[in-house]
Amino acid sequence: MLSVLVVNTYMAQFKITVDAPQSFTPKEVYVYTLSGSKDVLNSKEVKKGNSWQVKIDKPYTGMMKLYFPETNTSINFISENKDVKMKFETENDKVVNIDYLDEANYIMNQMQDIQQKKEYILPALYQIKEYYKTKSDFSTALNNEVLRLSNATPNMSNFPFVSFYNTNYTRFLEKNATKKPITHDEIIDFLNKSNEMLEGSSLMRPVLVAYLNAGSSANVAADVDKLLKVVNVETPRGQTVLSELIEIFDTYGMQDLKDKYLTEAKSLKCTINERLTKTIATNMNTEIGATFPNYVFNSATNTKAKSIYDIKADKKVIIFWASTCSHCETDLPKIIEKYKAIKGLNAEVIAFSLDSDRAAYESKVKMLPWVNDSELKGWNSSFSETYNIRATPSYFVLDSNNKIIAKPDHAADVISYLKLN
Repeated sequence: MLSVLVVNTYMAQFKITVDAPQSFTPKEVYVYTLSGSKDVLNSKEVKKGNSWQVKIDKPYTGMMKLYFPETNTSINFISENKDVKMKFETENDKVVNIDYLDEANYIMNQMQDIQQKKEYILPALYQIKEYYKTKSDFSTALNNEVLRLSNATPNMSNFPFVSFYNTNYTRFLEKNATKKPITHDEIIDFLNKSNEMLEGSSLMRPVLVAYLNAGSSANVAADVDKLLKVVNVETPRGQTVLSELIEIFDTYGMQDLKDKYLTEAKSLKCTINERLTKTIATNMNTEIGATFPNYVFNSATNTKAKSIYDIKADKKVIIFWASTCSHCETDLPKIIEKYKAIKGLNAEVIAFSLDSDRAAYESKVKMLPWVNDSELKGWNSSFSETYNIRATPSYFVLDSNNKIIAKPDHAADVISYLKLN
């Protein structure tokens, strides 16, 4: 019996092979699996020659991601718990074309291409068809293309995850004006009875958003309570759903609902899974009264300090922003205008950019007189998770001991809090 178990464990492993052009400079790749909407680091590997060979030690079926930190480049793919192989082309270290060489990813890529065409091209073809009802070569070709796209479906019978994803994306998320609206009970049944492929499918969060948008929104809390009762927050599935809901409410500024369900999560007496544990910890670390976690600067401007804690000031204004953020374009000049007055209070501004384009960041940061830093990894930056950043700009005000004393919504609120109006 023991020898059989050993063989089965070995057979469960699979390998990811990635071939890159010689000109692609990154050496290291991170490999992630998925839990709900969260990437989970599985392994790291260093390039040998022009390729990476990554061995996955435990069975996994679902979405995966390759991340090259040196260029902030990501490639999404799937695992059917079988070997994966791909190669790609690049321009200036950016991936421009991916060739999926294993059958599962080839079918998944084909299926997603069909989904996009059904959602965005097919409705337009239906509208055009209304203007060409007479017999003509164009009308015939148009009808044939509508028929082809309507019925186009790759053979997914040998690929359980691809079939699971396609079936449930079509059922719950596909944009189709003729489709019957989905109900709360149907979504609850799906979330409660789906197998473990749900957590790795990337469907959980958008399906939860669909749940919140389904039917009447007269009492969202009652709808959520109904859902959580069925999925059972004392189970791993229920706790992942609860974690996702807390983050959805946070992202959409639904503070009362976020607080309600975060309190419920904190009060659980059972064993809590890793996903919900992280959600609770991140929120507790960034609540008013908490000590703001330190951050060691990557390549900070306008300071010789090595970290947030090394900067000595009576107050510190922390800003999270991005050069691509239109609200930041409006807000940051207001802080610039008051920066001398802020310094007059023996306070300092420390800004972290969620940019990924070095040129865009460096161009913008020249105009910012305070302490600036960035990992140039966009939303993959470590501080987006550490400080629970869901949108830019985001603000914190710290006291001299690095405790959070305010979380203003806008630059005007920062200025008002500091009494600089």
